[in-house]
Amino acid sequence: MTKIKYFSAIAIILFLTSCGASKKAAAVAKVENELEKQYELYKGVPYKYGGTDRRGFDCSGFVAKVYKDGLKTQLPRMTKDMATMGRKVSKNKLKPGDLVFFRPSRKYRHVGIYLRDDIFIHSSTSKGIIKSSLNNSYWKKKYRYAKRILTY
Repeated sequence: MTKIKYFSAIAIILFLTSCGASKKAAAVAKVENELEKQYELYKGVPYKYGGTDRRGFDCSGFVAKVYKDGLKTQLPRMTKDMATMGRKVSKNKLKPGDLVFFRPSRKYRHVGIYLRDDIFIHSSTSKGIIKSSLNNSYWKKKYRYAKRILTY
């Protein structure tokens, strides 16, 4: 009888944790899909300092817009304020929707949104809204940390 209870308990635990894992995977996939939609909507929109709409975005304006419209989450407008939110996450544990922060110069900060496979979306000063690789030599050098805002 004790063995039956033991194996039943193990089966229940495995069932419950597998359901949780599949729900998390579905939530991550939903975020990734929404980020792709938002990217397609704004791809190629030019960079504009202080910009927050289709006429032009700066980096934090783009991130705030995507989070608000696509992920239904309000973020502060400024990169420095976004950096105070969420919890730090290591580079090898990034998930779609994580904010990635860079320090291109002593004076300026940059933020983008992690998509998948070391790719992030952001507003580039020279190319507007684009996808870039965290493995690109420039971004690899300038990368500082990432923050998870969303809870899966």
